[in-house]
Amino acid sequence: MGKAPAAPVRPTSKRLPPTLASLTTFGDEARIALDTISGRASGLVQPALRLGVTGLSKAGKTVFITSLVHNLVHGGRLPLFEAQKNGRIARASLAHQPDDAVPRFQYEDHVRALVDSRVWPQSTRAISELRLVIEFESASAWGRMFSRGRLALDIVDYPGEWLLDLPLLARDYATFSREALELAALPARADLSERWRQLAEATDPFAEADEMRARDLFEAFAAYLKACKEDDRALSTLPPGRFLMPGDLEGSPALTFAPLSGLDGRRAPPNSLAAMMERRYEAYKRHVVKPFFREHVARLDRQIVLVDAMQAMNAGPAAVADLERALTEILACFRAGRGSVLTDWFARRIDRILVAATKADHIHHESHDRLQAIARRLTDRALERANFSGAEVDVLAMAAVRATREGTARHGKEELPVIMGTPIKGETIAGERFDGKTETAIFPGDLPADPAEALRAAADEDNAIRFVRFRPPKLEKTAEGLTLSLPHIRLDRALQFLLGDRLA
Repeated sequence: MGKAPAAPVRPTSKRLPPTLASLTTFGDEARIALDTISGRASGLVQPALRLGVTGLSKAGKTVFITSLVHNLVHGGRLPLFEAQKNGRIARASLAHQPDDAVPRFQYEDHVRALVDSRVWPQSTRAISELRLVIEFESASAWGRMFSRGRLALDIVDYPGEWLLDLPLLARDYATFSREALELAALPARADLSERWRQLAEATDPFAEADEMRARDLFEAFAAYLKACKEDDRALSTLPPGRFLMPGDLEGSPALTFAPLSGLDGRRAPPNSLAAMMERRYEAYKRHVVKPFFREHVARLDRQIVLVDAMQAMNAGPAAVADLERALTEILACFRAGRGSVLTDWFARRIDRILVAATKADHIHHESHDRLQAIARRLTDRALERANFSGAEVDVLAMAAVRATREGTARHGKEELPVIMGTPIKGETIAGERFDGKTETAIFPGDLPADPAEALRAAADEDNAIRFVRFRPPKLEKTAEGLTLSLPHIRLDRALQFLLGDRLA
């Protein structure tokens, strides 16, 4: 297996993420401190760990959480998860979540989709939460003298697109507009953004505010962002995130704005279109972005960031560069590091961050380490920032639910390693379109040993590896008819990194 070279891939943009200090005010920090003190006091009675699960669209957040819970509740095969391997986990069960105002993660619905219907569950559209209580026996004799351990694992699921809004807190409207126009003019985006850019250039920002003009600009801008998300582009840096997933804010003034051209550093008259857009942009930051950071991101103890590197590689070099840009901004916005006994009572810090390249089951195991090296290469600069602040960071390739199995197939005199599964209806291989029912064996090709070579191959239509999407697996049953836990690749390693020390 090849090793990742020392030199990281650099994003095309020179723009750097803001520091955490620029994201909050003194009042925000005071509210965060009060919330943390309350949470720490509750933790004296019921120890709890808040795990954030995020990633950009289609990275597999919902599947990861569902598989994590299913494997712990049903005693799944987790040989690298020490507490499970050693038989120290007595029971894992769902409990009422502590935040009544946050939607519950619909675990039961997602399990039915995966197990009964063999379809992938709906993607994350908003914040949700689930509490899993793990009862365990301490690994130390001292710990066993007192009582059986209990850990409340609060899993917080949220879209990575919303994290990309956090840097907006450090940018005024004019800066946001200038950077949005610069991104929109890049070759991978120019055709998708043409209608919005033409409309923006034909608009006098200092003319009298016009609600219909504002709505037209917003709709054109939002349509451009949505087009960037499609599989053939697979772009990642697309703020504002709520334009893609508005939820109950759809149609509100706080979501009806767009960048403008021609601002030229001039102060906008009070009743102008630019002043109205700026006011709405600031309202978006105040009423949407800040509460999301204060009430959710700033309360996390551990974090996993799921990355669909293969989708970006399928879409080409522009998507790969944009994914790196997005990851750099996302990881820079976490409160990462280790605090002291005193400071931990006033502010939570994320002391462990796991970056996981998903869908490892779409390639042969011989390429898993290579996929992992690609993920590390993509996040190299962002990981340097996290490590600098004292957080423990790991990178791995995994599949929270394994949809394929491996085998060999003869091609002439040569035996090729293949993966076998049921392609999703509509997937095509060499001109053959699948019906969603037929299992097939596929030679996925090998990822290059050198991550830089793999990323360059994304630009080469002849050499690029194309990945096929598969249906969830048909679960095996025991002799007694009990359904086994969801199969996976390296979920146990992820659990050991994220939870192992808290179950010791």
